[in-house]
Amino acid sequence: MFPLKDNIPTDRFPLVTVALVIANVIMYFVFQRGGIDFSGSGLNQADLVHYGAIPYELTHPGSHCDLVASGAVACEGQAGVSGTASSQLPTWLTVLTSMFTHGGLLHLAGNMLFLWIFGNNVEDSMHPVAFLVFYLLGGLAALALQVAIDPSSTVPTLGASGAIAGVLGGYALLYPRARVLTVIFIIFFFTLIEVPALFVLGLWFATQVLFGAMDLTDPTGGGGGVAYFAHIGGFVVGLALIKLFARRGRNPAYVRGYR
Repeated sequence: MFPLKDNIPTDRFPLVTVALVIANVIMYFVFQRGGIDFSGSGLNQADLVHYGAIPYELTHPGSHCDLVASGAVACEGQAGVSGTASSQLPTWLTVLTSMFTHGGLLHLAGNMLFLWIFGNNVEDSMHPVAFLVFYLLGGLAALALQVAIDPSSTVPTLGASGAIAGVLGGYALLYPRARVLTVIFIIFFFTLIEVPALFVLGLWFATQVLFGAMDLTDPTGGGGGVAYFAHIGGFVVGLALIKLFARRGRNPAYVRGYR
């Protein structure tokens, strides 16, 4: 199931949403030097470590992590680790840069599609500056829960999906009767259908909870590198904060939920 667009019109041009998309694209192609790398296997892994937010660094102030010759991530202060990490961004700044860093072109494209489909309507319900704050708070909450689940992890947390999850949570409450044009794949065929947005978002959230729970019980790390708890944290905070940020009556679609 692959969403393409929703049926809720906007009253204003989504300036912040577009700016966020552009910022993510610039980060990937300019700072990460990503290129056309769909899987992310050809990306500079050191950049992912330096731009991503690493739980160990956040819970061990003053200690930095770096990529070592074996391809693993080692951190100052860990047992058996000697020497110092290379010069890199302050740890507090990676909390922000991690929201704009992606592990491949597909990772970037998928996140930007969700941001565009659902972000423009959420932005339309509030002041543009308020939307930016709302978006960043979702990203901060996402990272906070991911760090809380595994505070000693040396795996970089990266991607806009945590902040976007906050947007999805807000959208679910703002537009409960919206519908989303979705591609449904059936083996080698596909079809386009409109499905309730709550079904799409509810199914997405349920899969995050399910795979997050499986990740907790799998000592080998069955999550495949996906920060499920970041998604959960962002979504829940989006649900909790949206009524504080959205201005009722700004958009007629907000009042009716669907048109």
